[in-house]
Amino acid sequence: MTSSYDLSVASELLTGMRAARGAVGRGELVVMPTDTVYGVAADAFDSAAVQALLDAKGRGRQSPPPVLVKGLDTLAALTETVPDLVRPLLDEFWPGPLTVIFRAQPSLSWDLGETRGTVALRMPSHPMALELLEETGPLAVSSANLTGQPAAATVDEARAMLGDSVAVYLDAGAVGTDYERRPGANTGSTIVDATAAADGVLRIVRHGVLPDSEIRRVVGDDAVA
Repeated sequence: MTSSYDLSVASELLTGMRAARGAVGRGELVVMPTDTVYGVAADAFDSAAVQALLDAKGRGRQSPPPVLVKGLDTLAALTETVPDLVRPLLDEFWPGPLTVIFRAQPSLSWDLGETRGTVALRMPSHPMALELLEETGPLAVSSANLTGQPAAATVDEARAMLGDSVAVYLDAGAVGTDYERRPGANTGSTIVDATAAADGVLRIVRHGVLPDSEIRRVVGDDAVA
């Protein structure tokens, strides 16, 4: 059974966050607000739940979901190393619309899809997202839409595409800026591949809300491929 909660109502906020936490614990899917778009979330360490997320979106294992974390302290547990070149970006843009691809900690017992030993991590800035992450731990989260369709900026848009495949919808109103909601605008986080950072090179693999110029400002033009 699908439930929806208006997080602007105090009583629904408490009930909704409790319901979302329970759904994640049972291996079910939750639609949650982030600072960029709505995301569909699953326990990152529950392989069946992650597969359900991919199935709900109509997405294959060759497109593994990023993982949202509550803070920098989680990085060491999930990554093989955090290159020095990346740290200024994390200091500047976490929490925020920056996703970074790292080499994953080899000892992790999870299955996000065909990751080739990497993991894409982000710390969102939306307070409700951070509160949920504090209670659940790392969540595999992808934009709450069917593959090939525009990312959802509202819960209604997410529900129209994902329907009953999601157990709990957390409604925090429209997310993102007015610019991000314009047709054709970048809406997702900017993704930077740091797996070659040891060689002094970062690669921008998706142009998102965070301008490329901001990445270059922090690390220098020579460090960005």
